[in-house]
Amino acid sequence: MTSSRTPAEIMRQRRVMRGLARLYPGAATALQHCNPFELLVATILSAQANDKTINEITPALFKKYPHAPALAAAAPAELEKLILRSGFFRSKAKNLLGCAQALVQHHGGQVPQTMAELVALPGVGRKTANVVLGNAFGKNEGVVVDTHVRRLSQRLGFTSHTLPEKIEQDLIKIVPKKTWTIFSHQLILHGRQICQARKPKCPDCLLAPDCPAGQIFLRKI
Repeated sequence: MTSSRTPAEIMRQRRVMRGLARLYPGAATALQHCNPFELLVATILSAQANDKTINEITPALFKKYPHAPALAAAAPAELEKLILRSGFFRSKAKNLLGCAQALVQHHGGQVPQTMAELVALPGVGRKTANVVLGNAFGKNEGVVVDTHVRRLSQRLGFTSHTLPEKIEQDLIKIVPKKTWTIFSHQLILHGRQICQARKPKCPDCLLAPDCPAGQIFLRKI
């Protein structure tokens, strides 16, 4: 869809991006962390869980397992007990153990800084790798596509795809690379506060004039 964008469409999309930047200039990940290892662990745990729950779980987790060598040696049952509330705790514990062991064996216990090395770790896909690279290392290697980003990208007319990898490819053709990381945070915040899944607050949305879905909604009320 991006290859056939008209000048008017390009200008509309730019207005949306400028609007998001004005609304959420300091947007950042909601996952609390002090270093790349903690962010990697928190992001793995955040799959199909809300950030608030993960932030409640991780303080005790990081106190017991403050670095990769400690986590790599964890007893599965003890780890599962600490992350129980995250959901799918058995598979997440397995991924965390495998990831920590791989960090120790192949990276000296440190979180690698390339996409290829990150996605080779157990439990780490492109979305998690994008979170870590963008937020822990300041590297814009891609756009994080979670449920909020998917929903808003479709509503705003940035993509017509449903698969995260295809949505990301559309977004990286539209959004300037230097803003890939913060752009996803801006969409997430707007999705939580205004453009909610079931009852979007289109009358209160400053992006509505440039939002195809918002215009349709407003015509119905």
